[in-house]
Amino acid sequence: MQQIRTKADFDREIASPGLTVAVFRADWCGDCHFIDPFMPEVEEQRKDQLNLIQVDVEEVEEVSQELNILGIPSFVAFSNGKELIRFVNKARKSRAEIETFLDRAAEVHSQLAGRN
Repeated sequence: MQQIRTKADFDREIASPGLTVAVFRADWCGDCHFIDPFMPEVEEQRKDQLNLIQVDVEEVEEVSQELNILGIPSFVAFSNGKELIRFVNKARKSRAEIETFLDRAAEVHSQLAGRN
C-alpha cells in the first residue's frame, strides 16, 4: 500500500479515473494494526480492480479534517477526484467487512464508469 505523505500526493492519487481507496489510520491506533496482517492479501486479490493508498491522519491532517475522518481505520473510495463511497466509523473492522466494502466500492465505480 502506497503511503501518502502530503495533500498534493493525496490529490494526485485520487484524481485517477480508476478506483482509489484511501485507508486512513495512525501508528498509535490498535484497530489499525489489527488489520495489518490481512491487508496485503486483500490488496493483492483486488490489485486489478483498485489502488489502495494509506493516509496517516496525523501526518496528512489537512486531508483527514477536510474529509471529516473521525474514526480509524476508515476507508474512502474515490475516482476522478470525487468521493464515491465510504466506510467510516469508530468500530474495529473485520476482514469480511473490509472485503465487502471494497467489493461494493468496485461495484459503484463500475456503475458510474458505465454511465460515461
